[in-house]
Amino acid sequence: MTDMSQPEPAARPRPDPVVRPVTVSDIAEAIGAGLRDLQATPLLSLSFGALYALGGLAILFSVTALGMPYLAYPLAAGFAIMGPFVAVGLYEISRRREQGLAVTFGGLWRTVRSRSEIGWMAFVTLFVFIIWMYQVRLLMALFMGFNANFTTLPQFLNVVLTTQEGLLFLAIGNIIGAVLSVILFSLTVVSFPLLLDRDVDFITAMITSVRAVVASPGPLVAWALVIVMLLIVSALPAFLGLIFALPVLGHATWHLYRRIVAPEEQPAGGEAAP
Repeated sequence: MTDMSQPEPAARPRPDPVVRPVTVSDIAEAIGAGLRDLQATPLLSLSFGALYALGGLAILFSVTALGMPYLAYPLAAGFAIMGPFVAVGLYEISRRREQGLAVTFGGLWRTVRSRSEIGWMAFVTLFVFIIWMYQVRLLMALFMGFNANFTTLPQFLNVVLTTQEGLLFLAIGNIIGAVLSVILFSLTVVSFPLLLDRDVDFITAMITSVRAVVASPGPLVAWALVIVMLLIVSALPAFLGLIFALPVLGHATWHLYRRIVAPEEQPAGGEAAP
């Protein structure tokens, strides 16, 4: 008996996300939408900001207790690298409000846990943080000696700000930090929200993020500067400003992502994506 069955056609590959250019006005509108999300869900949103601020304080107290206050500045600077991952819950709050879904901590947790690719993006973020910390220690060894050890923060600052070696360490370290920040920003500006919104792998998410920066370099550089300045100002009062700053930046990032990445096309007969 002849088998008349036919092999099923292979599934069509998903098209790459469509990236749209944005303007500075899009960034302003995204910040406004982020503020409205914060106003609608203050307790839940501010809890993520409080968690981030407590993490900064824990780092500060830890290096002080361990007698390594000279690591306070590089750790605080590197701590900002983890911001996009910490803000994942804030992206999910904005996504749920956009779709009219209930906004609860349990719902946020279940969604984030179901997106396994977010874990890989978190690993990329952590990897950049580790590179940052290793280069700080390497530069300290090169410019101040392998046995350099400072028991107090004023002692460290005195060496860094008043000696030729210290100034070179500070200048080169900040240049390397700026390069790493640009790389990570390019890889993550829309990648975390995209991984929450669609079933894509983290490589596609990072490529899409880089394409977004290439499509709108000026506005997204301006957005990066807004993030840096707001985080610096917020971290000065013992990290307490981060309680408010992180929710605003997190919610705004989601709305900026919506303006950058076009809605996903549905199969014929389906409804348009939100």
